[in-house]
Amino acid sequence: MIPAAFDYQAPSSLDEALQMLADGGDDAKIIAGGQSLLPVLKLRLAAPELLIDLAKIDSLRGVRDDGDAIIIGAMTPHFEVVGDPLVAEHASLIAKCVATVADPQVRHRGTYGGACAHADPASDIPASALALDAEFVIAGPGGQRRVAATDFFQDLFTTAVGADEILVEVRVPKYTGWGAAYEKFVRVAQQWAIVAVAATVRTDGDTIAEARIALTNMGPTPLRARAAEQALVGVAVQPDAVAAALSSIADGTEPPTDINADPEYRRHLVSILGRRAVLAAART
Repeated sequence: MIPAAFDYQAPSSLDEALQMLADGGDDAKIIAGGQSLLPVLKLRLAAPELLIDLAKIDSLRGVRDDGDAIIIGAMTPHFEVVGDPLVAEHASLIAKCVATVADPQVRHRGTYGGACAHADPASDIPASALALDAEFVIAGPGGQRRVAATDFFQDLFTTAVGADEILVEVRVPKYTGWGAAYEKFVRVAQQWAIVAVAATVRTDGDTIAEARIALTNMGPTPLRARAAEQALVGVAVQPDAVAAALSSIADGTEPPTDINADPEYRRHLVSILGRRAVLAAART
């Protein structure tokens, strides 16, 4: 199908983009990599009069060190995130999650910030930010502000980014030396996650000292399994012990019903995938 007609602008700076967004009002739409927006435009489920392309704003792209954190520019393509040495050393969970996104073509066009801002509950990206307690830097008419991941993802396809704001970058605390794993269940290759579990673990010998776990497609937003995280502390890196500690992993979730699975099936899957993810992360 062919999208409805729209005007196209490609600013070269963040300030210019914000001004265009303000001038366009409700009729303007931001496009990053376009991997979620373009299909919607083709189906005419959205028909903005103005499309503002952020691809030419160099300051929004790249990964850099910032002391106790790494910064991922919102327009950094997935393939760059996966291959970045800072991500590999300090936030390997992000690389594990991003590597499962769709196919190489999509990973070369789609962006880390775009996927977070889109906030699809079945996306692999938001769980990585939530598990690592990332902060989102958002720019608007009043300047820049930081929003914690726990407050950023608000509902189905809804984030803390306002209509007149742009996501600039994601600030990720360093988890140097932590193991990481992302276990994803799909029926066919490159599908959206039916259920997935992101886990990063710090071990002390043969026991788990700390754990961070986030769940994909177990509710309208990515969810932290905080009770399970606490239960894993001091647990031996053994399948039965980890499985017992994860008995509460589905507590507080709201799994959807769709053509792929019902809530009961998803709760079963998350317990299996959780055990696999934690064991794999602990053994990394």
